[in-house]
Amino acid sequence: MEFSTQLKKIRTENGWTQDELAEKLYVSRQAISKWESDESVPDLNNLVKLAEILNTPLDHLVLGHTIDSISIGPKIDYSEFTYDPTKEKYVRKFGNMNIWDFLEQHKIMSTFYIVMGVFSCLFIFEHFINLFH
Repeated sequence: MEFSTQLKKIRTENGWTQDELAEKLYVSRQAISKWESDESVPDLNNLVKLAEILNTPLDHLVLGHTIDSISIGPKIDYSEFTYDPTKEKYVRKFGNMNIWDFLEQHKIMSTFYIVMGVFSCLFIFEHFINLFH
């Protein structure tokens, strides 16, 4: 569903005129009219304010997702996931990761691997020394 259609639908569900919504948002009625007729779109600040005023999630306002389909559970880790509009869901990012990024993200597992690596080196070193005795 397009943003313009969704905005008009939510505004009328709240029983507000374009003038009333414009007054709450501190914009002109013409701005609301242009947004609803798909002649223009609000900037990010006005979009966030719209979602707050209309008491609706941005996903619902912009993408037309139903409120039921929007997860109310744990927050999405945007450093690990990104929204894929072609699949209409959040997918894991595949970025470059160096050893320090890995260690930072996987502290417990990394600690285990480091300890195992140290013990393996000591074990090999001990057997190497025993070869010469």
